Amino acid sequence: MRYNLFAGVVFAAAMFLIPLMALNEGIWEQAGATPTSSAPPKAPDMQAADMQAPESESSQAAKQEGLQTPVAQVDDSGFRILDERTGKVFEVSAQDYVRGALAAEMPPTFHPEALKAQAVAAHTYALNLKQSRRAAEEPDPALKGADFTADPADWKTYTTKELFYERYGTLADAWWKTICEAADAACPYIMLYDDEPIVAAYHSMSSGTTEDASNVWLSGVPYLVPVDSFGDTLAPDYTTTETFTAEQVRQALMDGCPDVALGDDPSSWLTVEERSPSGYVTELSAGGQTISGADLRGMLGLRSSDFSIACDGTSFTFTVNGYGHGVGLSQYGADYMARQGATFDEILSHYYKGAQLAVVKGQSGT
Repeated sequence: MRYNLFAGVVFAAAMFLIPLMALNEGIWEQAGATPTSSAPPKAPDMQAADMQAPESESSQAAKQEGLQTPVAQVDDSGFRILDERTGKVFEVSAQDYVRGALAAEMPPTFHPEALKAQAVAAHTYALNLKQSRRAAEEPDPALKGADFTADPADWKTYTTKELFYERYGTLADAWWKTICEAADAACPYIMLYDDEPIVAAYHSMSSGTTEDASNVWLSGVPYLVPVDSFGDTLAPDYTTTETFTAEQVRQALMDGCPDVALGDDPSSWLTVEERSPSGYVTELSAGGQTISGADLRGMLGLRSSDFSIACDGTSFTFTVNGYGHGVGLSQYGADYMARQGATFDEILSHYYKGAQLAVVKGQSGT
C-alpha cells in the first residue's frame, strides 16, 4: 500500500479531532503473561447465527481464484466473564460480546474498517482464551469457571450498552449504532493460524513498527512479528515526555528489583544496553541488574518501552514513543490504513502475518 504526504496530513488532522480515550492494550495479560440515557439505538437486532457475513475484497478475489474462505470449527455460543469489580460471573452471546468489546476498546470515531478489524481481533482473542481455558486439565479456581475476566464499569476488555449511553449522552444513539454496525459485520469472522484462533494481541499505537511478541512475553508466535505501522507516528501524543525525581526512580527500582545497588550518582543508575529492531528497549543495566524495557515501563508507568532517558543529576526525563506493548494490531495504525482505503481484512492480514481470515461455523450459511 502506498502512502503519500497529503494523505498523512489529512489523517493527522482527523486524529486531532478524535476524543482521546483510554485505549486498552488488549487482553493478553489474562492468558497468564505477564472510551443520560436516551432512546434505544436503531442498531441491527440480528442474532449472530442469523447474520450473513459480508464479503471482503480479499474474499471476492479468493473466489475468483477458485478458493474459499475457510470455516472455523469453534464453539461460538457465547462467553463466561468474571467481573473483576463484583467478583460475579456473567454470560453474554458472541454478538453481545463483540459489540461490548469493540465499544470498550476503540472510539466510535475511528474508521468503520478499523472498527471491524478491532472487532475481529477482540472476538478471536476471546475465543482463543475460551478454548484454552475450557481445555485445561486443571481449571484456574480464581476464574470461577469463567473464560476470562473484564471490568465493564472501567471499560476494560468489555463494557455494556447502558454504560456506553452513560458516557456518550446525546451522542450515544448515533455512536452505538456505529459500534453495532461494525461489530455485527465483523462478528462472523475470526483469524486462524494452524486452524486455531490466534492470540490476537492489540495496542493503541506502536513506535512506527510493531514489536515481536518474543521481546515482550516469554515466547513468540509466527504471526506476531514486526510490521510497518507508519500511521502511528502521525497520531496525537505519539511522542510524550515524563519526568521523575531521582528519589521516585530510586524507589521504583528498589520496589521492582530488591537486589538493585544504586550509587550516589543518579546518572549512573540506568543505561540502555539493547533495543529491538522496532526501537523498543529490550535490555537495560539498572544498578548492577539487567532488566527489560517492559520491566522499567511497568515500574514507572511509562506509555511504552520505546523510550530514551536523560538525567540531570536530580531528575530523569523519559521521552516515549507510542502507547502500549506494541505487539499485534495497532489501533491508530489500523485507523490510518483504513483512511488510506484498506479494508478490515487487509488490515488484519497486515498486522497478523500469516494468519487467515475465517468464517465461524454456523454463520453465513456454513
